[in-house]
Amino acid sequence: MGEAANHNSGGTDSIRHLYVHIPFCARICPYCAFYKELLDRSQTPRFCEAILRELRQQAEDRHLLPSTIYFGGGTPTALTTAQLKFLLGGFRDQLDLSELVEWTLEANPGSVSAGKAELMRHLGVTRISLGIQSWDDDLLKLLGRDHRETHLRESFQILRAAGFSNINVDLMFGLPGQSLDQWQTTLEKTVSLEPDHISAYCLTYEEDTEFFLRHARGEFRQDSDADADFFQMTMSILEAAGYEHYEISNYARPGFRSAHNRAYWSGADYLGIGPSAFSTIGLTRWQNIPDFRRYSELVLSGQSTAASVEQLTTEMKRGEKIALTLRTKDGAPAELLKTFPNETREFVRLGLLHRANGNFILTRAGKALADSVAEAFV
Repeated sequence: MGEAANHNSGGTDSIRHLYVHIPFCARICPYCAFYKELLDRSQTPRFCEAILRELRQQAEDRHLLPSTIYFGGGTPTALTTAQLKFLLGGFRDQLDLSELVEWTLEANPGSVSAGKAELMRHLGVTRISLGIQSWDDDLLKLLGRDHRETHLRESFQILRAAGFSNINVDLMFGLPGQSLDQWQTTLEKTVSLEPDHISAYCLTYEEDTEFFLRHARGEFRQDSDADADFFQMTMSILEAAGYEHYEISNYARPGFRSAHNRAYWSGADYLGIGPSAFSTIGLTRWQNIPDFRRYSELVLSGQSTAASVEQLTTEMKRGEKIALTLRTKDGAPAELLKTFPNETREFVRLGLLHRANGNFILTRAGKALADSVAEAFV
């Protein structure tokens, strides 16, 4: 796990990884299946209070010694500068951050002012994940994004000027009507920004989204051959530009792998704060209620926010670890796969897996079929 390793170094029960869900968005994107709500300025102060109250309640029950914190959404930067100051300052006041190595906050182009960027940096955020998605204005419009190409470079430069030396850019391929030329342009323009990390995801049609309905009606269609071409182009261009392809969807300059994501992929315990957030500690997994108003009510009246609790088995945890580690550059430990001798032999014969350093690792051909390979072991 590198920089996020040894998540129990602060004691056997220390929670080393925190995720915080901020559900507010200026606009609802038609492809996004995460819990989100249109920004309601009248509700956000109470919501921020509830987040800090839940953090305090969790800290009473568990020893929190985070090495990584990740603020996702939604759009955390949809909060005002004053609200971000209240929230981030509250985390600084309530937590022992002596072992923190990475604090990420997701941001949208157009919602990052110089003042907001400087405040986040000043309060301890070390890494920004910027949701660019595409450099093509027509595709941005299709995606329901409220920024345009002209905003992208400007937002990035604002973050660099504020002192952020670790910036991720999120991109999407396999979009309806997207051409390989458009994708090549997006990759090349992204590389020209010189971000430290790039996440490139293939569009999936998730239930409860507008895109899912349009796909079901036949307006959009998934083209797995085209998606494979987009993926091959992504690997070629980003690797040639000096990015290490360390997980199926993630590319980093040397030293800039995401510590938080790597902890999650390795099966480390993590605590989720906020509406809809998942937590997994040991063999217990739970999800907070996906409704920010009800969530705030429950927290502020001292009640549990858990909407569902699941008891995992060691077999389930092992299956998840296989699926997640197989997607990484280091692969899955052979020890984890020893109960699948026929499957591993067959994938090696087909040229989809190879064995190295005691691990089974996806080949370049295997990376394009990663989900299918992983399914055989779960």
